[in-house]
Amino acid sequence: MCDCIFCKIINGDIPSDKVYEDENLFAFRDIHPLAPVHVLIVPKIHISSINDVNDRNEIVLSGMFSAAKKIAEALGISESGYRFAINTGKDGGQEVMHLHAHVMGGAKLTVPSAVK
Repeated sequence: MCDCIFCKIINGDIPSDKVYEDENLFAFRDIHPLAPVHVLIVPKIHISSINDVNDRNEIVLSGMFSAAKKIAEALGISESGYRFAINTGKDGGQEVMHLHAHVMGGAKLTVPSAVK
């Protein structure tokens, strides 16, 4: 049994506010949103990060982009704009070691300042 929180959400062991699902992906609202709309898109298979994407599972990445567009349209943020972000590794801000993308919008988002 995988101890990954996202795997547990996908399996229905932990409740979530699902907004999208297809054959390869599951998307749900973030429980600690950083914007009025903040959705996480998660592959149904456990891939730890972008560093673990390979020839067998790279279709998941293109699916994440397509899902982000569909989610933004469904939630009414496609015209005003939104952020699509994937954090990789601890220094990149990845908190859960299961590949996931953030779709954030619904307000003007600030651009993070560069680290010096």
